[in-house]
Amino acid sequence: MSLVISSPDRRMAEIAEKVQHGQRLSLEEGVYLYQSDDLLTIGQMANQVNMRKNGKKVYFIENMSLYFTNVCESHCAFCNFRKDEGEDGAYTLSGQQMIEYVEQHYHPGIREFHIVGGHNPNVPFQYYVDSIHALKVRFPDVTIKAYTGAEIEFFSRISGLSFKEVLQELMKAGLDTLTGGGAEILSDRYRDKMHVDKANVEQYLNVHRAAHELGLKTHTTMLYGSIETLEERVQHMIHLRDLQDETNGFMVFIPLSMQPINRNAGIKRRNSAYEDLRTLAISRLMLDNFQHIKAYFINIGTQLTQLGMTFGASDAHGTIIKERISHAAGALTPDGLTRDELVWLIKGAGRIPVERDTFYNEIKVYE
Repeated sequence: MSLVISSPDRRMAEIAEKVQHGQRLSLEEGVYLYQSDDLLTIGQMANQVNMRKNGKKVYFIENMSLYFTNVCESHCAFCNFRKDEGEDGAYTLSGQQMIEYVEQHYHPGIREFHIVGGHNPNVPFQYYVDSIHALKVRFPDVTIKAYTGAEIEFFSRISGLSFKEVLQELMKAGLDTLTGGGAEILSDRYRDKMHVDKANVEQYLNVHRAAHELGLKTHTTMLYGSIETLEERVQHMIHLRDLQDETNGFMVFIPLSMQPINRNAGIKRRNSAYEDLRTLAISRLMLDNFQHIKAYFINIGTQLTQLGMTFGASDAHGTIIKERISHAAGALTPDGLTRDELVWLIKGAGRIPVERDTFYNEIKVYE
């Protein structure tokens, strides 16, 4: 495929040449792409990389989001999900209560439980172990994708165990993989300004390093669209790319578009469609050692998710059933989709829907 350069821009042409030959982009080149207004060329390059890696296949999974507790010791500036103990709406479910909830919504096609929640210091580490063990016993064939890197750091603090020991205890209970959250922006300046009083940059990366060394494949994210600089976004990707060079343990990168705290916030408080597509594409170009980039419809909506499949995305996430964290922060998108809707969404983008398991093994190809 030959790229059409829509402007006589020598720098863009040089980047396109590197992409054409599979060469790695630098921090400066990533920032340059963010500063460029040539969205179509950036998208075209990202599409080229994705087609080389995945062809026309776009993956999705039948999964279900679960939240055992919304009580949290952290006070991140962007979060509207957390509650204090005793506050109206605060909850901490037992394993049996969660099983009762799951049984109301479960159907046999569900392959994955996606479990995140608050950093609740009022219960011991054993509570978090028992929570996933109860699910694993009741639903042994469902993959347990549980806890963020930040939650693992929190468990380490309340238990006195190392990251590795925490992970080993959770794996014995049924943990199959970590979720990607807790990364936010991997910048100490950002974390200080946004009151991200949980795992720092080094701790987040070290949790995933420990998980990879134990044989767990994991997910990772970036929450963009607040106070971070363009340099911090690209450096975030490079931190992850460097760890991937070392461990090859990440399966997918998920750019998360920041949601306003208020559901009724105007469009000026939300990322633009332009920004969302550009970030998807630049993620695909910078993270050359990641197989998949996810377009997360919960944050960017279903139609932008479709467009994202031409801007480097090879994953449309999953059915979810009922998402709570982004919707607590003002997301206006559906809180879940059916399998048929996901297949329709992907086919509508001219791509081939592939139902997968957590580890990207193909279950069914919808030709």
